Amino acid sequence: MVNTNLPATWRCGRFLFDFSKRKRPLVMGILNATPDSFSDGGKFRTATDAIAQAELMIKSGADIIDIGGESTRPGATPVALQEELDRVLPVIEALKHCGVALSIDTYKAETMRQALRAGVDCVNDIWALRQEGAINSVLESSDCGIVLMHMQRDPVTMQFNPEYKDVVTEVIAFLQERTDTLMDAGIDKDRIAIDPGFGFGKSLEHNLQMLAHFDLFLKLNYPVLAGVSRKSMLGKVTGKETNERVAASIAAAVMAADRGAKIVRAHDVSETVDALKLWEAVQF
Repeated sequence: MVNTNLPATWRCGRFLFDFSKRKRPLVMGILNATPDSFSDGGKFRTATDAIAQAELMIKSGADIIDIGGESTRPGATPVALQEELDRVLPVIEALKHCGVALSIDTYKAETMRQALRAGVDCVNDIWALRQEGAINSVLESSDCGIVLMHMQRDPVTMQFNPEYKDVVTEVIAFLQERTDTLMDAGIDKDRIAIDPGFGFGKSLEHNLQMLAHFDLFLKLNYPVLAGVSRKSMLGKVTGKETNERVAASIAAAVMAADRGAKIVRAHDVSETVDALKLWEAVQF
């Protein structure tokens, strides 16, 4: 059963998302300004291409644009700080008045700091602010949104035989600890969202268990993000290559929405928005 005691709002920088006035999840459009991301690496490598893709996603109904300058796919090679900044800051500068919220997808404290100063509204961190200086970076902002994700180990080793006794219980415990840490640091509860981290140190079975029982993550009383778009779990179920997983991605997004997701991260924004509009229309 979906938790009806979730916070009514999520503070995300210049934006206050009021979940009491909308049934369907926010759609976070994925903008990879990288050469090696698992799905669209290299397609939006230049700032011009990335900005054009962001404008297309906004026109298609994205509520948030999530800008990343470093791939975190399994086995990805870390990117130097300056290279990441060179990829993302021109895009942020060009989009900061685009009319929708901007998110920075990074785990580096300095990238967070400079992105927030440049105009982003949210920090989306696969390390859940565990890297040195990360909490201090978000403390410099009084109102930026924060997405804390669960990951077992690190991007290089996370898919080497991930193990859990009970994946849902263990992910919940981790996210509880991280949200408590942020609250203890003085960060307001209404700024925090959580992400169970599909594909980040999980086997196919783990991922399917998390999707099936997604509503259990709502017990933490934070908005929950579902990031399943085009991921390998969908390929393993359908047998489809990355760019052929649109239908499965949309199905997973609707399943997550039905189980209480408040934010859905998507490559295929137009199709995802349409599907969620239909889902919303039948929520009586």
